[in-house]
Amino acid sequence: MPGLLHLGWPVHLWSQPVRSPLPTVEDPTLQRLLDKAVSATLSQFASAKLESNQLAVTVVDLTQGEPVRWASYRGQVPIYPASVVKLFYLVAAHQWLEDGRLTHTPELQRALRDMIVDSSNDATHYVVDLLTDTTSGPELPEAELDRWFEKRNAVNRYFASLGYTNINVNKKPWCEGPYGREAQSIRRHQPNRNWLTTDATARLLVEIVTGRAVSPARSAQMLELMRRDPFKPRPAGCEPDQATDFIGQAVPPGARLWSKAGWTSQVRHDAAYVELPGGGRAVLVIFTVGHSYERGIIGAVARPLLEALGTPRRAN
Repeated sequence: MPGLLHLGWPVHLWSQPVRSPLPTVEDPTLQRLLDKAVSATLSQFASAKLESNQLAVTVVDLTQGEPVRWASYRGQVPIYPASVVKLFYLVAAHQWLEDGRLTHTPELQRALRDMIVDSSNDATHYVVDLLTDTTSGPELPEAELDRWFEKRNAVNRYFASLGYTNINVNKKPWCEGPYGREAQSIRRHQPNRNWLTTDATARLLVEIVTGRAVSPARSAQMLELMRRDPFKPRPAGCEPDQATDFIGQAVPPGARLWSKAGWTSQVRHDAAYVELPGGGRAVLVIFTVGHSYERGIIGAVARPLLEALGTPRRAN
């Protein structure tokens, strides 16, 4: 896909210019567990015609500290992220605040909260406007549209400077749009959608969890917005619930969950950090395509992984 930032996570997982890299290692045991979970899920949902190219998964075991252990299945394949992209806008907003490029206001605080806690698209539109100094509106002459698009790429440039690649994070999420210059830009500029990989998303979430996203204090603020209660009664008659309808359905009693889900009529995703009652700590990112109404797929992948990560392993 032309225009994507190219991610080589297994080679240089954390290449931030200011913060020191986080040591990582591919874990064969974790990879076998992941491959087994994916294979079992594909078999379980064969009648629903779940294909191997409709899943992507990255799992990171944080239990033993550094180096962190990771494994992935199709982890570098760009996929439309739906609302998971809001995590990238959250981190960018905190970097802009840290640098003095944005001013902390009650309205921005409200928007960041609603963007993550409630997954509000309207709040996200406001945040993207602030991050990029652009607004939606009527169509523009081509030269002016190109200048608008250059500004809209501010968040892409930020993550490129941190070594993120194979992603595109410059579009607003819509329920029924886009219109005007937003639609005009989609027709003119490539890539014409947001794209993320599970590897890139897992990297970002690990950086938040370990205090490496902007600063420890800002990482803690971001993580707090992601806190979910997976054991609350499942809401009836509403959109999928971020706490109970995604990875949260697979967490064992006593676990704690922080997450950001995304869903449309075509995709169903979750990015989660889980603290298990036995002391295990894991980041798990699962993207699914073409089966957005199959609630159980994400749980089927997550459950055996969390069960295994909840069983203490000896350090190598």
